[in-house]
Amino acid sequence: MVTMSEKDEETFKSVDLEQQTEKSPEPEINPQESPSETETETDKPSTPTAEAKVETTPSTNTAVKAKWTSSVEQFKLKRFFVLRPGTLSHGIEDVKSLVIPTEDGAVQSVWLMAEIDHWNNEKERLVLITENTLLICKYDFVMLNCEQIQKISLNFIDRIFHGTFCFPPRTLLKREGEGVRVFWDKLNEPSFTSRWNPFSVDYPFTTFTYHPVKSANEELGRLCDIENFREQLTLAAQKAHSKNPVPGKANGVLVLNQPILIETYVGLMSVIGNQNKLGYCLARGNIGF
Repeated sequence: MVTMSEKDEETFKSVDLEQQTEKSPEPEINPQESPSETETETDKPSTPTAEAKVETTPSTNTAVKAKWTSSVEQFKLKRFFVLRPGTLSHGIEDVKSLVIPTEDGAVQSVWLMAEIDHWNNEKERLVLITENTLLICKYDFVMLNCEQIQKISLNFIDRIFHGTFCFPPRTLLKREGEGVRVFWDKLNEPSFTSRWNPFSVDYPFTTFTYHPVKSANEELGRLCDIENFREQLTLAAQKAHSKNPVPGKANGVLVLNQPILIETYVGLMSVIGNQNKLGYCLARGNIGF
């Protein structure tokens, strides 16, 4: 039987312990490494799924369609002569020169409007509000001259209606948007022949709505603002009533928010004219063979 000495036994035990410590080392936990590893995993770009690709396609088509629509609208607006550089400012100065300061007073504001007659025909107009008068000017933006001017004393204006447009029940026409109707003689109602005459001009009221170029830029948006026009016209008419009242006539302006009735039933001429913008100074292209 072989026996080990005490010195050999101590050497054997120490070697055995060292081998065990080398075989089974305890894992060291570093708390600073785990978040970084998580961050690196989350920072990896994820590949788009098929559903995401399908969802982006309609938005792209919508953006392209909106861009195409805006381009078409810009092309249509460029046909208006009033948008040519210097044309509108020249027209405003021309109609301002027609104001008589001793009769009309100082000019308070200028507006670019679309006038609607009793047969639903649109006509391009420059409108001026002075201290005493409302001036409605038919201005030719092609030849740069004023063809017609209508003056209405502000102290004769008795009613102002504003609201959406409406037609008789059995009519074939319709019109969207809002407008303003100005009355200056409530005792003078239009006759039967005047109602059925498309060229009649003896109506005791006039109707305005937005000009088609109101969305071209901010300046035109202010010139075509129908709500601001109504407010300023109401204030000017009330001042004119208090300053120069009409004998035998009730002073003051009645402002009502109600639908504006256009009494026309067929109106084939207005449909053709309004669709082709015949009441506006428009570039219509070359006509020939």
